[in-house]
Amino acid sequence: MSIKFILLGCGSSMGVPRPDGFFGNCNPNNKKNYRTRCSALIKTSNENILIDTSPDLRQQLLRHKIKKINKVYYSHMHADQTHGINDLRSFFLNTKKQINIYADTKTSETLKKSFSFCFKKYSNEYPATLKLNKLNKNLTVNHKNKKIKIKTVQVEHGKVKSNCFIIDKKLAYITDVSDIYKKDFLHFKNLKYLIIDCLWYNDHPSHFNLKKSLFFIKKFNPKHAILSNLSTVLDYNELKKALPKNIIPAHDGLTIKL
Repeated sequence: MSIKFILLGCGSSMGVPRPDGFFGNCNPNNKKNYRTRCSALIKTSNENILIDTSPDLRQQLLRHKIKKINKVYYSHMHADQTHGINDLRSFFLNTKKQINIYADTKTSETLKKSFSFCFKKYSNEYPATLKLNKLNKNLTVNHKNKKIKIKTVQVEHGKVKSNCFIIDKKLAYITDVSDIYKKDFLHFKNLKYLIIDCLWYNDHPSHFNLKKSLFFIKKFNPKHAILSNLSTVLDYNELKKALPKNIIPAHDGLTIKL
């Protein structure tokens, strides 16, 4: 069994269509234009590791028939990355063990303030379901009795920091970014897959647009690149036509074997 990386959702903060039904430039007849908010799953022989708990997490877990979650890594504190956190409760009910989640200092503060009921026992009927841990620069996951390394790298995301994840020096996942520090460029070289933020065509203070995404893809030169965090501005087929062959738009459920 290979490690699988599953893009559970690849849509921007309001998804496609938006809650008001707005598709923008996206053709509603193309299933790949239906995008839930960004979450991902690292699936090994031993573990299921979530990256972020989007507001659409329940729908994503049911779609992929995910029966267990071993741990969760958070990229940052924004609502579209965190507000599905209570959907983890069912996995606690199955095991009666708190689920380990990992977050940086700012994200931890936000989670404890906004979702205190997840971390604090209120009664025997409502025990703490999650255990908060520090997100370190070097993490490991278990696969076939081996330790697979995951490196975290902080990037700019407008006025806050976001964490990206580099798995086994093969795949980098960067969904929310406005700039990458030059000192960290070396970590993104020689990748097989680069999954990178691409909100729309115009400039944005907190996200890469298409021009900036392509700039960093050219600089890092991965074998394959995938554009994610896509808004209603970016139709799947129209965007794909404009891209080189080694770059594709993401779609919900896209699965990569490592």
